[in-house]
Amino acid sequence: MKNPFANSLTEMNPNSLVQYLNKPSDQFTKADLIRYIDDHNIAMINFRYTGGDGRLKTLNFVINSREHLDNILSTGERVDGSSLFPFVQASSSDLYVIPRYKTAFVNPFTAVPSLDILCSYYDKDSNPLESSPEYILRKAHRVLQERTGLSFEVMGELEYYVISPAKELFQAADQKGYHEAYPFAKWEQLRAEAMVAIAQTGGKIKYGHSEVGNFSKNGMEYEQNEIEFLPVNLEDAADQLVIAKWILRTLAFKYGVSVTFAPKITVGKAGSGMHIHTRLIKDGENAMVENGCLSDIARRAIAGYLYLAPSLTAFGNTNPTSYFRLVPHQEAPTNICWGDRNRSVLVRVPLGWSGKNAMIYHANPQEKVEDQDFSNKQTVEFRCPDGSADVYLLLAGLTVAARHGLEMKDALAFAKRTYVDVNIFDDEHKARIAELKQLPVSCWDSAEKLLEQGDIYKMYDVFPQSVIEGTARKLKNFNDKGMLQRLEHDTAQLQETVKQYFHCG
Repeated sequence: MKNPFANSLTEMNPNSLVQYLNKPSDQFTKADLIRYIDDHNIAMINFRYTGGDGRLKTLNFVINSREHLDNILSTGERVDGSSLFPFVQASSSDLYVIPRYKTAFVNPFTAVPSLDILCSYYDKDSNPLESSPEYILRKAHRVLQERTGLSFEVMGELEYYVISPAKELFQAADQKGYHEAYPFAKWEQLRAEAMVAIAQTGGKIKYGHSEVGNFSKNGMEYEQNEIEFLPVNLEDAADQLVIAKWILRTLAFKYGVSVTFAPKITVGKAGSGMHIHTRLIKDGENAMVENGCLSDIARRAIAGYLYLAPSLTAFGNTNPTSYFRLVPHQEAPTNICWGDRNRSVLVRVPLGWSGKNAMIYHANPQEKVEDQDFSNKQTVEFRCPDGSADVYLLLAGLTVAARHGLEMKDALAFAKRTYVDVNIFDDEHKARIAELKQLPVSCWDSAEKLLEQGDIYKMYDVFPQSVIEGTARKLKNFNDKGMLQRLEHDTAQLQETVKQYFHCG
């Protein structure tokens, strides 16, 4: 039932807790959750938290009394950290998982009415686990705010393939699926259901659509889709992406199909990325724009993204198939540069709304002309990450990169040197490509870059040394130096490698 006291900030919010409690989620208290649980006959609590593989884990509680419920929400629970993270030793593996009330949502799938809550990790001394990716993200944001006075908002573009038995009717043209509609795009309904479920869990969605990639192979149909989010507070953006992947996989299982966020699933077809849009905020306003143009703050942040780009792949491109996607002459970037509206670059400044938006009045002459400024919508896009990313560490790394760019003495000169206004894949621009640095070509290469640039991440105690070394060690263990060249003409082995990392992230 609709809350008669709901205000304009909550009445259209898809999250039923926000509507019922009539307050934004970041104001949820334990008493609020208990009231909702009591009034809606919620029978189960599910704790959710990510492990070392980046996927959501689950701990289920059946509520047996009000005292029991209060205890669950007050103390959290113990878990075996050594079974969740490779860096936690079995000899001292007990960790606490403590619920973050603002993340609570009604589980959209369970037959038993259930409330799910994301958790943070704490150590034996009741301190936040320093090496927890989610806590590293919080530290990175806090340091950015303390040192620059700016906060960070980001959003992700989540690309994925739906794989199902091929149907003869309404076949979409190979690699021509961009914004295709049903019935040529067969899995529009799955995408729509996922978007509604994500919104109900608190996710702020911009839109969804079919993507370029679609093809048939061995009696199976592969259809690429994308769900794009709105810019929100950094920590919330990470939570949303992790929940969204869980929702898509759960719905795919319900439909009897498979979903993959793998960066590359076959040669010659579109890969899937997870582009990250960013904006720095000062006093509630977008600091990336000034007088309708890109600001010096934005250029400094871009310089930071580009400077740390080689090592950011350690968090955003985390298995060998990531580097099957990052190859020349595709939309995925390989050169460390930036540009406006240019999809061949690593950092792109998308088309914005810097004017008075007279287009809407031209298209709708019946509308009364109002003087509105939409430049606040401007973002800056980092284009190399993919679905294998550790979302929390990737966004923490980007936050470090933004802060580093703002503190670099030569940031504006660096941004000027790395700007391109041409398609760098065209033959006539080979000389310009030769001037640019390149992204890593393997996990091994990425690990080396992380070790080289590790001191920047460790600055101000954001990233622990153990995480830098552990990430590099994990990447080197793939032993993928030269793998792409070795497998280039060995289709069977290449597909076997893809299969190995099919459900990454």
